[in-house]
Amino acid sequence: MNLRFSLATAASVIAVAVAGSFPAPVAAETLEETAARFGIRQTVQQISLSPSGQKIAFIEPGPQGSEILNVIDLAGDGTIEPILTNSEQRADLTRCDWATDQRLVCMIDSVSEGSGVLIGFSRVFAVGPDGSEPVLLTPPNNMRALGYRQDGGSVLALDVPGEDDTVLMTKEFVPERTIGTRLANEASGLGVEEVNVINGRRKKLENPDSDAVDYIADDTGALRMKVRHPKGVGANLGDKQFFYYRDPGESKWNLLSEVTLDAQSAAGFIPVAIDSRRNAAFGFDTVEGYTGVVEVPLDGVGEPSIVMTRDDVDVDRLIRIGRQRRVVGASYATEKRAVEYFDAELKTFAAQLQAALPGKPLINIVGANADESRLLIVASSDVDPGMVYLYDRASRELSEVMPVRQHLQDRTMGAMTPTSFPAADGTQIPGYLTLPPGSDGKNLPAIVLPHGGPSARDEWGFDWLVQFFVARGYAVLQPNYRGSSGYGSAWFGRNGFQAWETAIGDVNDAGRWLVAEGIADPDRLAVVGWSYGGYAALQSQVLDPSLYQAVVAIAPVTDLEQLRDDARPYTSSALVDAFIGRGPHVRAGSPAEHADRFAAPVMLFHGTLDQNVAVGQSRLMEKRLKSAGKPVQYVEFDGLDHSLSDSSARADMLEQIDIFLGSRLGD
Repeated sequence: MNLRFSLATAASVIAVAVAGSFPAPVAAETLEETAARFGIRQTVQQISLSPSGQKIAFIEPGPQGSEILNVIDLAGDGTIEPILTNSEQRADLTRCDWATDQRLVCMIDSVSEGSGVLIGFSRVFAVGPDGSEPVLLTPPNNMRALGYRQDGGSVLALDVPGEDDTVLMTKEFVPERTIGTRLANEASGLGVEEVNVINGRRKKLENPDSDAVDYIADDTGALRMKVRHPKGVGANLGDKQFFYYRDPGESKWNLLSEVTLDAQSAAGFIPVAIDSRRNAAFGFDTVEGYTGVVEVPLDGVGEPSIVMTRDDVDVDRLIRIGRQRRVVGASYATEKRAVEYFDAELKTFAAQLQAALPGKPLINIVGANADESRLLIVASSDVDPGMVYLYDRASRELSEVMPVRQHLQDRTMGAMTPTSFPAADGTQIPGYLTLPPGSDGKNLPAIVLPHGGPSARDEWGFDWLVQFFVARGYAVLQPNYRGSSGYGSAWFGRNGFQAWETAIGDVNDAGRWLVAEGIADPDRLAVVGWSYGGYAALQSQVLDPSLYQAVVAIAPVTDLEQLRDDARPYTSSALVDAFIGRGPHVRAGSPAEHADRFAAPVMLFHGTLDQNVAVGQSRLMEKRLKSAGKPVQYVEFDGLDHSLSDSSARADMLEQIDIFLGSRLGD
């Protein structure tokens, strides 16, 4: 049933509407049932509101790693109509947005394998609201092409000034030839075109630039910025990015900023959005060691101004709404993520929403119709995966649309509590502790769960992996170890690979703290991680083999030199090389080089189509552990990516992890 209420009387209505609806403890269920529920990918992968505000499109997961595109006609009976299914496991339907009420523009990301190298590519197409009349918006590969078009284009604007049924897209130009060596079309690089979403016809707007890597349109749909990243060694990207702007209606590009990239940071102003009314770019720059939001006028004479900064955490997100993603605020994460709106009306509206939905403090505006009279909103919390709402400004009504995770509705979850613990050198390490519902938090089986990245951080909010472990009776601690992003440049330091001893030391100190506080039974302590978190789980054994009784690593880095080698075929290899660095830390920081030190049994998981961390990393770790006579189990998922984007595979993984931990830690 849809819940409707007016924000004017929200507090009283909500009190009645949700009375008696608090989640109750789940009746006894089997491990298989619990793993299946938490393994299912979230129901709403991505969602979009049509220009009229009368239609909603959303992507949900299908079987065997597929995706389904659904449409809801709000002017009708509100039935969810599946209009399109992507059945190819190696291709993901990642986004669909309304160009008009009669045409959706969608993107597919895929991967192919050639000569042992995984090659990612994307394609963009348009389709009707009933799934009819599909049109490819990415130009097909020409038989005369001298190369392969990997980049299918990105949509810069859903509305183009003066053009109906048209979107603004980037295009990767590939040179062509006829007989012999004479080039038929020498154009090469990234350009911009206006593309008709009904028939696919194209009109060139910006000639290709071989050093261009992106373009930015303003909030009217006008092309205003070009991003150039000149090549470094060979075909590899170098350590400089240049941002150019131009005035509306002009063709001349003017240099706005130069950004220097290194293993630790990006120094310089990075514009990400353009406000046409202010004729200014909004973006990020470092202000006294922390990322802040900066505004730079696009008149060639105005000085940059700091819009928002803090002295404890990075201000790392712009809040944008509408079809052209206009800037309305910024956000940052301390213990919990907070939003500060620049738009006074939205600030008042957000406060009303907070009052109306007191149990869902994480509120995001994820969609809007053309005049922003209707808004799509997702509200969630640490114990609530979230609900999608539709807000009508005229009637001031807020209506439930659908839960973000249908299979986890009305289920008791463990509360995520911000905490901190001392590292060996006395530094307080922030993190999040989640306990099983109803637990006294004493003498529990426990898991330290370091996040991936390492250029990332954990935040307060719903986490399906954490909640699975909590449902199985484990306490979970997520440390934001030194090397995490979000806490300023000093905290990030030399990154979690080059300064691995500090990062992994913090991870191990998280486990010691759980034991010292009496939360964890010292004989039932495990470490589990994904990506860099998997690396941290494995490398924790190198520093202290006796601390954890079990290690689980999902898609982990295991050998830093091999990670460098894995990147060589790609344009990012120079940046990967700089991130890893050179010196004795490379071998010392590679768990595969120290398999003989392992004392705890290890379980590994990896997908064969992982483009982030090559599957060979886990294969090498398994080989080294077996050669050293150490207990190891390895599960490989054929055809899956870094995120294991398949519900049945995730459920299988969760079940196997639980059995593995249970056998090592006991009940």
